[in-house]
Amino acid sequence: MSSHPPLIVGNWKANPLTLDKAKALFMDVRKGVRQIDTVETVVAPPFPFLQPINKLSPSGRIGIAAQDVFYEQGGAHTGEVSLSMLQSVGVRYVILGHSERRALGETNEDVAKKMQLPLKHKLTTIVCVGEQKRDRKGDYLNFVATQVRSVLKAAQKTQLKHLVIAYEPIWAIGTGKSATPQDAEEMKLFIQKIIADTLGRPAVAKVRIIYGGSVKQHNAQALLKEGNVDGFLVGGASLKADEFISIVKTARDNLK
Repeated sequence: MSSHPPLIVGNWKANPLTLDKAKALFMDVRKGVRQIDTVETVVAPPFPFLQPINKLSPSGRIGIAAQDVFYEQGGAHTGEVSLSMLQSVGVRYVILGHSERRALGETNEDVAKKMQLPLKHKLTTIVCVGEQKRDRKGDYLNFVATQVRSVLKAAQKTQLKHLVIAYEPIWAIGTGKSATPQDAEEMKLFIQKIIADTLGRPAVAKVRIIYGGSVKQHNAQALLKEGNVDGFLVGGASLKADEFISIVKTARDNLK
């Protein structure tokens, strides 16, 4: 059992399409999880909705995450959003290296560069790793290992408690095909071995490892109980309040 509370993050991606719909979704989620204080619940709205959504959570019970961040604090960088801007509107979490951003050309080096400011300023930094497909030779393990080592190289030992690694097999994102609990546990153990080999065994307990990739109400319990992951990065299911609330409640019940 992890010493951390379960971390459940709803990644809204480029949804909903209007602020009113985003507010309605958040209010439904807030109502459904308001009495759950044993689970770290977070939502990641699109950039324009961050401040108005954060204002709907005055207690901070539901954390607010950004879906990306730039590596400079400001300057002539058209279209980018800096950490200072995010902090000024209440953001306490950032998601980096999502496969959809990597597909647009983001590299391990880009992700490592972006990590440094949020970790330095003690924001919970969720970094996504995962393979395109699995092969019988196990080359996918080398692919994930390279991603994880790049993440660890960019983090200092004193910052590890703010680091979360989200294992998201690309073949399971938006496809309806989830990794099995055995797949998730195998990858968690593999990532932990890389952490131990790179930074020492004590570092393992500091880094949370969560799973993402077609997480639904029906598979959440098995992934938590048998897969032994520390939480979820939820995509499509986070846009359905009832489904997301059910996943949070499953994480709560798994602690009993």
